[in-house]
Amino acid sequence: MSRRSQARAEARRAAQSARRQRRRPDRMLVSAIMLFFFTAFLLVSFNGELEWEGFALAVIVPVLIRLSTMWVPRLFPADKLLLAIANFLCALGVLILYTTDRGAGTSRGIQQAIYYGAGIIAMLACIFVVRYVRRWGFLIKVVMLGAAALLALPLAIGTEQNGATNWINIGGTSVQPSELVKLALLLILSWYMSRRRFLPWFAFAVFSLLVLMLQQDLGTALMYYGTTLMLFYASSGNLFLTGLGLAGGAGAAVMGYKMFAHVKKRVAIWLNPWSDYENSGFQIVQSLMAIASGGLFGVGLGLGSPKTIPVYYTDFIFAVICEQFGLIFGLCVLLMYVAIIWRGATTAMAARTSFHGLLAMGCTIMLGLQTFVIIGGVIKMIPLTGVTMPFVSYGGTSLVSSLCLVGLLQGVASLNDDDLKEDTRLAMLGSTEDEEVGA
Repeated sequence: MSRRSQARAEARRAAQSARRQRRRPDRMLVSAIMLFFFTAFLLVSFNGELEWEGFALAVIVPVLIRLSTMWVPRLFPADKLLLAIANFLCALGVLILYTTDRGAGTSRGIQQAIYYGAGIIAMLACIFVVRYVRRWGFLIKVVMLGAAALLALPLAIGTEQNGATNWINIGGTSVQPSELVKLALLLILSWYMSRRRFLPWFAFAVFSLLVLMLQQDLGTALMYYGTTLMLFYASSGNLFLTGLGLAGGAGAAVMGYKMFAHVKKRVAIWLNPWSDYENSGFQIVQSLMAIASGGLFGVGLGLGSPKTIPVYYTDFIFAVICEQFGLIFGLCVLLMYVAIIWRGATTAMAARTSFHGLLAMGCTIMLGLQTFVIIGGVIKMIPLTGVTMPFVSYGGTSLVSSLCLVGLLQGVASLNDDDLKEDTRLAMLGSTEDEEVGA
């Protein structure tokens, strides 16, 4: 056997051993997550007799976790830790929604599980697009036109919810276009910023913010603006223009405070929710009381009084988590989001092209900013805004868009893995050739 063949055989054995070592903890973690949710659903569904919804979810949710965390990496190189965390949070949302609504004649848990499955399919599609699309120029232009039309659609046929006209009804199902358009926003910003073309992305960002302001969807506008500004700084490093952007954002916030009555009310509630406890301050006070009543270890799964909090299943689901599981578990959930940000930033820095690096960074910023805004509002750190908690809050559009962000991240991570393998192959080939020359 030649030295080249020996080197290849040794490299193959080393790679197989490394894969086996990596798989063991991955499988143990996934198995632990599946067992946790299987047991949790069975426990809360048994009330004298087994409820069919709980039993169905005890089967469906672990299967979805298995498919997403173990089978996706077989199709594409993937960040398994990121997949595990995202799926845990998705399953946690299904569990909380089922426990809070059981016996009330609703099926939010089942609906969320369906959205979860749809989100996995959408995540796979995003991975495929990022991994295999090579000619982005024409596609970005199509995405820009389609996103602009979709974002403006609620102005014509939208319905109002919580003071914002940002929903459209399709076949009895409510869809929030701005949740889907934020994916397009990240693609547009990343593409044109990587090519140093200022006007296209700036025009689309301004258009999006104006439409959101007309819809009075100020929470989403904050997400769009914050992500655009931070991504601009990441791409250019221009501290002066970024500072001007911050000043402009502060001015827009002041203008929004003066223009919109509900913004004034939210700021007043944030400053002193107890001044109008029975009316406008009721929501945030009940949220704080729920968190306090949970203590360190919670009152127990399915217990407590989550329904005393208005819209507990969307904006205030973090308060429900803290009440039922306790502050320690709530901090663990926060650490999971921190881990997502860490993995996303690592993926962005490892990217070989500026477009993929900015895309991964944009996804990370969007998820991190949305998490900070919603949890900060729930615990009264900042004024409350109408955004959802990624992966956990009820809603098909929100859940699917969050998993799509993970899909975009996974797509970039898979390309990074391909590049690393190619570098390793070339390095091994070079070292083998050097040995032959030396011999």
